[in-house]
Amino acid sequence: MTRRDFGSAVLGAGLAAWPARAAAQAPPRWRARQFHNQPAESHQHRFLVDLWNAVRSQTGGRLEVTVHPQNDGIQGSDPAALEMLRAGDLEFFTLMGGILGRAVPAAEIQGLPFAFRTHEQVHRVNDGPLGVYLGKECAAKGIHRFQYGLLENGFRQIGMVDRPIRTADDLAGVRMRVPDGEMFRDLFSALGAQPITLNIRELYDALQTRRVDGQENPLVITEVNRLYEVTRYVSLTSHMWSGFNLLGNAGFWNGLPADVREIVDRNVRRVVAAQRAYTNTLNESLENTLRGRGLVFNAADTGSFRRTLGGVFYQKWKAQLGTTAWSLLEAEIGSLG
Repeated sequence: MTRRDFGSAVLGAGLAAWPARAAAQAPPRWRARQFHNQPAESHQHRFLVDLWNAVRSQTGGRLEVTVHPQNDGIQGSDPAALEMLRAGDLEFFTLMGGILGRAVPAAEIQGLPFAFRTHEQVHRVNDGPLGVYLGKECAAKGIHRFQYGLLENGFRQIGMVDRPIRTADDLAGVRMRVPDGEMFRDLFSALGAQPITLNIRELYDALQTRRVDGQENPLVITEVNRLYEVTRYVSLTSHMWSGFNLLGNAGFWNGLPADVREIVDRNVRRVVAAQRAYTNTLNESLENTLRGRGLVFNAADTGSFRRTLGGVFYQKWKAQLGTTAWSLLEAEIGSLG
């Protein structure tokens, strides 16, 4: 079964449970846009399209949401789209916690280095009390965070153009592309690299022209953005977990009637569960797929990364993220030092 077939089967099973209402649909009462930063070929795009198609059907056409890959090509990419969301110029958006932290500092905790060991642990924490707390922090900034809307990407691995990373010492002086989030920059600076902020649309060209020496992303992002064409090595570090929060403009969301919001929430929970299962299955198979495309894999010594970071890094981020978020995380995963 291909990736597309698998995803279609998972989504089709969910959508088949709902009757088609297209014939009875009136013109939409509410029109909205959904941005995300991945290509139209990505699994995220397909899952979001199916989500909003189901919502349109089940609301009798009252709510129509169009999905725009790569943030509709806007200048400034994710940070600009976040500002649009807060201003009410965009209704729905998916965004990683590391960039959401520009508006909601506690959200950066989702990417805390080496905090999570499994996908199940990530989801238990973010679907639980920590997620509720992040939702309240988002609401204070005019953002609705869907409690069960955390989409999966996977753990981040280091991809390099011309040499593998075996220990933390190998990162000295490496020009590492990172997303536009403070924790990303802080992590790689602490490890001796030179973090360079670029949006995902610029990354392929930056690797090809050697503006950067490496990148760090989950394997699903490496695959869908064809980064295997411009890198040679993948060092398995699992240094951070990565995923996307499904967000809405709070004013738009709260202005929808209760029955429409209930339909959206129900479908978000269903589609996100399917997306997580699909992505985990895909990540398990991608190492072999990418080996077949010429990438060379190695397991990095992550103990050297942890020793290099030491307690100072975590104490700084505990103060920055706040004791509430930190305590809620530690209640689930144990002491972080």
